[in-house]
Amino acid sequence: KYKGLIGSIKTIAKEEGSSALFKGWLPTFIGYSIQGSLKFGLYEFFKDFYSNLAGQDNYYRYRDIIYLAGSASAEVFADIGLSPFEQIKVKVQTSIPGTFPTAFGEAYTKITSDPTSGFPFKTLVPLWSRQIPYTMAKFYFFEKVKELFYQYVFTAPKDSYSKPTHLGITFASGYIAGVACAIVSHPADTVVSKMSKSGKSAGAILGELGFAGVWGGLSTRILMIGTLTGLQWWIYDTFKTAVGIGIQSKKH
Repeated sequence: KYKGLIGSIKTIAKEEGSSALFKGWLPTFIGYSIQGSLKFGLYEFFKDFYSNLAGQDNYYRYRDIIYLAGSASAEVFADIGLSPFEQIKVKVQTSIPGTFPTAFGEAYTKITSDPTSGFPFKTLVPLWSRQIPYTMAKFYFFEKVKELFYQYVFTAPKDSYSKPTHLGITFASGYIAGVACAIVSHPADTVVSKMSKSGKSAGAILGELGFAGVWGGLSTRILMIGTLTGLQWWIYDTFKTAVGIGIQSKKH
């Protein structure tokens, strides 16, 4: 019955009320704030770490591997911070109305008191299977798309462009990277959601859904993740520019 973004919003609002569209917003906000901070911060740490291992002379040659290894390493730790909140969020959002609390405090109390819930790390491995490929695609494609923009479109010296131009390039690069990582991570995201709702194993759910089933809702995810990723990179580069560690821009 959930067919398309607009149709799904109307169905949920009609059956559960408009407030249902915001179920799980607090664990989502807390969890992804923690994850985002660790992801972006540790990416810079691991990128620098692997760059030093490669050496200055080899950095450019092996930069793709450094992007992938740095982002994967960062995501391992970021997901440990996200996992408890993601489990609560998914349980709140996917439970039949009336069978599980929707308020964050009550949901936390109920899930922690249930010895069968596996809280807080039951979904960590499936989360890694979703988020690590997602993040590797997110950072790799961002770095590559941004590199291509400066190589083929904005070909003047980087310091000749204004800060808004640089940030616009960042947003566009992030949006394109978001589309790529949404596609890469979607099957695992579908499985994780089904696991939290049904309690079945990943293998059992994959068997039920089949190859075609794990791609349901991809267009909505692309719209959401593309925009979100673009904004994340824009905010991140804005912060780096504000503290003086971004690309030098033209001064007016």
